[in-house]
Amino acid sequence: MRHRMGWMFLGLGMLLLAGCAGLPDNRGREASFALDTGVATPLRRWEQKAMQDSGGRQPSAFVLVDSADGALASRLALIEQATRTLDLQYYAIHADGSTRVLLQALRAAAARGVRVRILLDDFNTRGADAQVLQLAFVPHIEMRLFNPLPGGRALGGWRAMVTLRDFSRLQHRMHNKLFIADNIMGIVGGRNLGDAYFGQAEDSNFIDMDVLATGAIVRRMSDSFDRYWNHPLAYPVQRLLSRRELDRLRTTWQPVSTRPSFPPAPAEEEPAAQASGPAADGHYPPAMDILHASWIWAPSALLADAPAKLEAEDADSGGRVSTDDTVVHGLMDLMGFARQRVLIVSPYFVPGKDMLTRFAAMHQRGVQVDVLTNSLASTDAPAAHIGYARHRRELLRSGVALHEMRALQKQSARTVFGSAGKAARASLHAKLVVIDGRIVAVGSMNLDQRSHLQNSEVGLLIRSRTLAQMIEERVTPIVRESAWTVHLRTDGSLLWQAPPESGLNDQTEEPDASRPLRWMLRLMAPFAPDELL
Repeated sequence: MRHRMGWMFLGLGMLLLAGCAGLPDNRGREASFALDTGVATPLRRWEQKAMQDSGGRQPSAFVLVDSADGALASRLALIEQATRTLDLQYYAIHADGSTRVLLQALRAAAARGVRVRILLDDFNTRGADAQVLQLAFVPHIEMRLFNPLPGGRALGGWRAMVTLRDFSRLQHRMHNKLFIADNIMGIVGGRNLGDAYFGQAEDSNFIDMDVLATGAIVRRMSDSFDRYWNHPLAYPVQRLLSRRELDRLRTTWQPVSTRPSFPPAPAEEEPAAQASGPAADGHYPPAMDILHASWIWAPSALLADAPAKLEAEDADSGGRVSTDDTVVHGLMDLMGFARQRVLIVSPYFVPGKDMLTRFAAMHQRGVQVDVLTNSLASTDAPAAHIGYARHRRELLRSGVALHEMRALQKQSARTVFGSAGKAARASLHAKLVVIDGRIVAVGSMNLDQRSHLQNSEVGLLIRSRTLAQMIEERVTPIVRESAWTVHLRTDGSLLWQAPPESGLNDQTEEPDASRPLRWMLRLMAPFAPDELL
């Protein structure tokens, strides 16, 4: 009883202190916008010629980036080709080897006069990853944090405690992923920036997919970036912490793994060129020859949540945007027009009641729905698996075919669909939808309630049978070689059918997952609503 009372008083004290924590004044920031495409940059001249050579039938073109090496190489190429501006918007940038290569390339671009704007969600900016914020102090690089949390970067659990009185802010994150050069070329996809997304992690890598775009659609991407960059929730890094604080964090948070520590940003009086030149800390691919890639010209549209989706409920704007006006809701509406088949690839698949109703209606119309998601063993977010598992039987009754990716992958499967590297384990991270073999959606959005209700997302919608076929060809080996197919037996129990070419036996429990993990999630399930997973 004494210990219990002690914890109660400690918790009360933390809540009181939370009321004293707050964010600095964010007024008076200078607004900035994407480069005018009328400026004749080398990329602009290339775009004009490429469009002329294509016959000008479509205003935008795309390249499927379907490997981990290609993902890093394409981003290095955009940095290399940019002459005026680079705009990056990400949920997370991790301080590790591959990101070090990217960010040092960004410093080199800034040294040659390129304006660099980096917009980063605040949630993953503590500990070793806080060192990425050193870029904010490099000349020609601006860095802002979206929807920042109160409290310093070295506070750990304390930082989380001071946000208890502002839980809504903690829950609503900017999950967008954009990488744009000169307002002419850009990348959209599911990847954050870090070793695990580029096939460089030692233990486990993410299987993911991006699309490289050029043409008119990139202007829409830049418009979305500018809306977030100039939004009141975007705070310049310098208003949240100083260079001295970052240097102090460097001594507090020493890397505990093989991740290299980030060098300090050069002081303004130092020649910026001293920081140029990517570091060769491992196997990193050279920049992709994007100008001679096989571009696919096709109609397209940008799906982008408004920044107001992350505003407080009592904001002067009248509250968040309607849940009927989100990227995920738009995708579900589009799926409703499918005539034959919908393929969904979503690492975190929490359908919720509305999606379940829509899937049942699609099944009644004869539309086949196939879902590839993570198994419990392969997911990096076991809690999210709760929201999927509780709806699994209803999904199967609605005719949805469920495929759950294994954690241990054959090399052939890992390389064919965006992974790479030597790690034997892999976790699905791609976010894809293919409708009737002709419409493709690629972006940051999961088909879950968090993406629908809590986070902001961005994605590309492309009408191209060629791209759709390419994605199908990359998904099929995963299902054939490396995914369990879930069946509902007559007695209501589940059967996990082993991949046909795996040589494994069928399972009646969550495959490859430990018994303690399975039991822990069962205990958590009653207390974990779909919208928080």
